[in-house]
Amino acid sequence: MGRIVGTNAMGLRMPVVKQGDNLVEVVSDVFAKHLEQSNTKVVENDIIGVTESLLARAQGNYCTLEDIKKDIENKFDDQINIVSPILSRNRFSNILKAIALTGKKINIYLSYPSDEVGNAIMDKYEVMRKKINIYEDTLTEKDYYDLLGDMYLHPFTHVNYVELYKSFAIDDNINVYFSNNLEYIAKNSKAVLIANIHDEAYLREFFENNGVKKVYSLRDIMSESIDGSGFNPEHGLYGSNLATADSLKLFPRDARKFAYDLQKAIYEKTDVNLNVLVYGDGAFKDPSGKIWELADPVVSPGYTDGLIGLPNEIKFKYVADNELKGLSGEEADEAMRKRIAEKNSDTKTADKLGTTPRQLTDLIGSLCDLVSGSGDKGTPVIYIKGYFDNYSDQ
Repeated sequence: MGRIVGTNAMGLRMPVVKQGDNLVEVVSDVFAKHLEQSNTKVVENDIIGVTESLLARAQGNYCTLEDIKKDIENKFDDQINIVSPILSRNRFSNILKAIALTGKKINIYLSYPSDEVGNAIMDKYEVMRKKINIYEDTLTEKDYYDLLGDMYLHPFTHVNYVELYKSFAIDDNINVYFSNNLEYIAKNSKAVLIANIHDEAYLREFFENNGVKKVYSLRDIMSESIDGSGFNPEHGLYGSNLATADSLKLFPRDARKFAYDLQKAIYEKTDVNLNVLVYGDGAFKDPSGKIWELADPVVSPGYTDGLIGLPNEIKFKYVADNELKGLSGEEADEAMRKRIAEKNSDTKTADKLGTTPRQLTDLIGSLCDLVSGSGDKGTPVIYIKGYFDNYSDQ
């Protein structure tokens, strides 16, 4: 049969990276040591993935709650209507704390029965039983508890997010509503802060066209440095995470430049141009909790050009069941290799059914995120071999 291993993804353990460290040097040195220890031969089309948090930490791309407070005060007057934030201690709690510190009146409009990534704020089946129209009905906190009874806890974290978000109030300046009715929100808003991640562009257009005088999103907050703080000119607070009780780590800047700098450094050590991407959240959905993992604005904020595009594959099992059903053994293997080598790029043929083409950076970034994990593995750099190989490659 020849070659046994196809795609292989492995996490590389890294030293603790701090602000100011030369991350290109650190990663390329660890990678070179791995190649030496494992006697691995690096080849064109191998991939190195580096988690966005490692790059942001090396950059020192952080801001404090006080920085966010100042930026909010520069943009808003007395009242802020926050639209569709996700339910997350890691992603949104510190942002809300900072906004509350302004002392301005805050109305939070939560999407329901879940946020955009699937974190439930109420039982969707109970909502159906109570005949609540999620597209029209705007609920107050009293409505929420009167209609749905006991406080709803997140299925994994067991947090009551209504109670949590209210707890950040200064002099009772936070009210929580539940609404997907954009017309209602626009009618009752002079200024909105869009916290929704993936529908931000549409929501911005809608509110600007429906009479809201001030329309900002999290993209506009911390898009410039405040008193020497970190910032992200492209994503603002999108992609930020809780760092400490009074600070956030921002999405990294200049990720594409970093990818090319790392590619060059590895080339200087190996004489091979491999692919590099910076990755954040994977774009997969948890089938148990129904939560879509992607709370970053993109899976990959920066990558080398070799990762642009979609896969071109045929469905192995379809060809095996249909075109090769009369063959077996080495004859079938050879016929499959020949069939793959002769494939075309037409995505509408029967042998492409079920391959579901997606952007390479979304697929590879998701693979990296799953391999590295989000806890204490200590493997924020992923080395992938054979991703672009197929059954015909030996």
